[in-house]
Amino acid sequence: MKILLDPQIFNQQTYGGISRYYSEVFSILSKKKDVKIILPIYKSDNAYISKTQLLVENRLLNSLYSILSAVKISTRSLRKKKSDKLLDKFFEENSYDLFVPTYYNPYFLNKINGKPFVLTVYDMIHELMPQYFENDPYNVVEFKSILIKKASKIIAVSNNTKKDILKFYPQIDPDKIEVIYHGSSIKIEPNVKVDLPPNYILYVGSRADYKNFKFLVKAITPLLKANPNLKLLAAGGGKFDDDELKWIKSLCLENQIVQKSFKENELGHFYQNAELFVFPSLYEGFGIPVLEAMASGCPIILTKHGSFPEIAGEAGIYFDSNSEEDLRDKIQMLLNDKKLKAKFAKKGLEQVKKYNWNDAAEKCLKVYQEAIS
Repeated sequence: MKILLDPQIFNQQTYGGISRYYSEVFSILSKKKDVKIILPIYKSDNAYISKTQLLVENRLLNSLYSILSAVKISTRSLRKKKSDKLLDKFFEENSYDLFVPTYYNPYFLNKINGKPFVLTVYDMIHELMPQYFENDPYNVVEFKSILIKKASKIIAVSNNTKKDILKFYPQIDPDKIEVIYHGSSIKIEPNVKVDLPPNYILYVGSRADYKNFKFLVKAITPLLKANPNLKLLAAGGGKFDDDELKWIKSLCLENQIVQKSFKENELGHFYQNAELFVFPSLYEGFGIPVLEAMASGCPIILTKHGSFPEIAGEAGIYFDSNSEEDLRDKIQMLLNDKKLKAKFAKKGLEQVKKYNWNDAAEKCLKVYQEAIS
């Protein structure tokens, strides 16, 4: 089996759950004797794919990129141009069995000559909460609709995502959609040292509106003011912008609500050393940070929305997303009870055993084979 893997998500993301998913699954599949993966990228800024053996080797080009980067000349547009040219070459040769798009741009439809393609749908957030995506640069709703209807098979990352797909596209045969969970990638490297506060509650990732970061801040403000040694640490998601800084300062919490970036090998320490992890998002198709927290022995507090109850099961503590008081009470409950914290940390370590990239890769391979046959 020869699979042509679309490069678009690796051009969009440096970090992110989607690019991690493809990097993990296709790294595993590429080791199989009867599977050949073609990814038309010479060099990438993506943190995950750049560590795999999936990139096309071209020492001359990579030397050129290194020289240009060393003298502070951006190579991004040049690399994309070379990647696009290589991708067109593979389209023209037409010597692959299956195309796998990594995001929703349907540019490839008139290039694959009727070959099958398998689409992964990560969530239906754009359809469910359009108010947060009015100026979407990727035209996700329109493009996703085209691909859902034309795909040979669809992979949904959770049963909840499959249910949401069928809600918006009831004409789709449910048997066309296979549910395949993500795995857990996080590792805690003992030799890595990270400068972290001694006492903090953890939030991870983007602070976009539907992620509900401000709701968390409002809920936790009385707890922070009652305990000056406690901090809320926002890991990743970019530095606080001017509006965020102004708002946090208006709460007189600029010393207790802090943002910190991380390298890939540092993230496990953020979870492991936290008092607890809060994921207040109003919706997630899967939610990789849930797995990361559980695998790191960090108790988690979540909303009841989207895929969270499905993924976290009894290892999650759930709060009413309409009640700041309920979230605050759940956080206080864990902060006050070390035995309860240990109990939910243990539950998380058991629950995360259900999620494995090798299992995911085997199930994806089966879907790819079905699409070809």
